[in-house]
Amino acid sequence: MNEHIQSATVRAFIALAPPDEAKEGLARELRSAYEAYPRMRWNRIEDWHITLAFLGELPVATIALLRPPLAELAGARRPVELALRGGGHFDERVLWTGIEGDLEGLHGLAAEVRGIVKDCGVAFEDRPLRPHLTLARARRDDPSSAVETAAGLAGFVGRRWRAERLHLVVSNFGRGPEPIRYRDLAAWHFDGEQHG
Repeated sequence: MNEHIQSATVRAFIALAPPDEAKEGLARELRSAYEAYPRMRWNRIEDWHITLAFLGELPVATIALLRPPLAELAGARRPVELALRGGGHFDERVLWTGIEGDLEGLHGLAAEVRGIVKDCGVAFEDRPLRPHLTLARARRDDPSSAVETAAGLAGFVGRRWRAERLHLVVSNFGRGPEPIRYRDLAAWHFDGEQHG
């Protein structure tokens, strides 16, 4: 039986995921960094996402409360158009690429998602949204690898894409030595013709 079904809690977040074409363009840009810094903890390309709300550990029963209002939100919203661009790092260890495009729409979507989470009674750390996609974490004894890779991404401009679905995701973060793995619990298409 699946670990997440057996567990009384799941570590969850709500996110957008770039399409494969956008991710592959960035992966090509990173190819030399993968070779130069094999000791970095690289996130799997299939796990790349833009977090809208990080919920932390939640009782499994709470997930059921979130599904209907998130589905309703996605059904009423139009997709946001975004692109991956440039690079940076947090604390010299966490490597990321930035997001550009309809940032006003992205911030509005995140605010609505977080409003739903609060209305469902979920307490979470409501930090200001800093749109990015986390790529890797450098080892504590080698932070320069993230800094140097971020500098190499400065000129990267990815193709524009439409975020077509809202994802409710769980992770195994902190559950042992395995690399972080994510899986969708649910995903809903943005079906709205217009937002307002």
